[in-house]
Amino acid sequence: MITKVKIAGYRIFEDFEFQPDKNLNLIVGANESGKSTLLEAIALGLTGRINGRRASEELNPYWFNTRMVDDFVESRKAGYKVAPPEIRIELFFEDRDDLQHLCGAVNSEVPTKACPGTSLRIIPNPEYIADFEKWMESPSDVLPVEYYMEDWRDFADNRLTQRPRQLVTAVIDSRTVRSAHGVDYHLRSILSDNLDPSERAAVSLAYRQVKVSLSDGVLGDINERIGAGQASLQDKPISLAMDQSARTSWETAITPHVDRVPFSMSGQGQQAAIKILLAMDRHSDRAKFVMVEEPENHLSHTSLATLISRMQDLAGDQQQLFITTHSSFVLNRLGLSSLLLIGASAAPRIPELRKDTVTYFQKLPGYDTLRLALADKIVLVEGASDEIIFERIFVDLYQRRPIELGIDVISMRGLSAARALELCKALDKRVAAIRDNDGIDAEDLRKPLDEFLETGKRELFVGQVEHGRTLEPQIVHFNGEDKVRRMLGITLRANLATWMEREKTEAALRISESGEPLNAPDYLREAAEFIHG
Repeated sequence: MITKVKIAGYRIFEDFEFQPDKNLNLIVGANESGKSTLLEAIALGLTGRINGRRASEELNPYWFNTRMVDDFVESRKAGYKVAPPEIRIELFFEDRDDLQHLCGAVNSEVPTKACPGTSLRIIPNPEYIADFEKWMESPSDVLPVEYYMEDWRDFADNRLTQRPRQLVTAVIDSRTVRSAHGVDYHLRSILSDNLDPSERAAVSLAYRQVKVSLSDGVLGDINERIGAGQASLQDKPISLAMDQSARTSWETAITPHVDRVPFSMSGQGQQAAIKILLAMDRHSDRAKFVMVEEPENHLSHTSLATLISRMQDLAGDQQQLFITTHSSFVLNRLGLSSLLLIGASAAPRIPELRKDTVTYFQKLPGYDTLRLALADKIVLVEGASDEIIFERIFVDLYQRRPIELGIDVISMRGLSAARALELCKALDKRVAAIRDNDGIDAEDLRKPLDEFLETGKRELFVGQVEHGRTLEPQIVHFNGEDKVRRMLGITLRANLATWMEREKTEAALRISESGEPLNAPDYLREAAEFIHG
């Protein structure tokens, strides 16, 4: 399995390093954070290919990190003789007997580390060095990749021309399941991995015999007629026969069917799910590395739940999985302990969560943990009414909504505050947790949460007991009954406390939209000031 990945100069990654888990890696991040690029780079290091083609065939200027290219161009224009930018992707493998032929010390580790591994570099081609030097006299912003070459080697410095058989890789991108040839090529590759040599030979022979019988049968009669008709025109008559060359082998003619429908004509979600499950088939001893991009795409909630359940059943020690996702459901069900939050220079794994916390979120798969993972700052509130009132208070203070400043106000919706704060601590997030006192002193409420709180980082905000047990009486205390009635638009005949308790969300909406100035309860104002600071 891969123990370390190092990427330099490739797309978004100027200098990137991470250590994947030997089994499951759930990679999350904001848009354009590099999730797809990471899987792409790993596949390049494993197979030397991208989009089914060799790296040298797909090489283009946009592979190179733009900041590195800009720095190079500016330095050259200023007269500095700096080296041209390069790309390096290194994969370090565990020290196993079957990988010893890839073992060596030709890598970028300091001090150099002898271990199995592969290195794919995009470097200037020595054959074009004179042309490259001439271009560098007046460089443009677009690198001339025609002067570059692919250099794929193992750590023993042996040149690789094809994927080592121990590094069989399956890549499934369910975001854009391509039709016809693209889908068929990848699916056939996975299917053929499930056939042993004798089965492949038997299918190949049977297919060849079918083509021979067609040539000797129906085409035979046609050829007699064609030959007789052309005998007077040339010495060598033309005949029709089935092509027996490698380009028309059974792999290109046999296509998978799903319930008697060609695979490429079935739904995109079904295509992706089948490819994922075939790649993870534990009876296949070939696919050691499986990379899946956003398995949630094109699937209904029920179908996604079924797919994730099957993936959990098939996952094992024989494969290393890399999965990118934008779905909290996928994240929760497969296990938060496998979460990798990708950044520009690393994809750190969150510190170990308690086993019961991981299980808790697996049983609560609908909770939006991905929002917790991706937010810059977080305000945790107990329900919708607290969220609405806090937003009103924040806008009154700073004339901007929290989300505009990278602050995500998230309702716990019954989620245990301790579970939410444990996850926020593991993610190292700045958090303001707001809750009702329910008639309990604030210090007593803090004690069970103390291990997850940190002054200036994660703090709990609770209203004083004498000002009311919940949000509604707190608002009445700080604004007065007459003012609150005006904000709500209710008469003296209605019992204010009863109405606000019964219509929590409606009350919050009316207060939020009211033109009356709102005096914020102390604990909500303090929470807003803390998270803004």
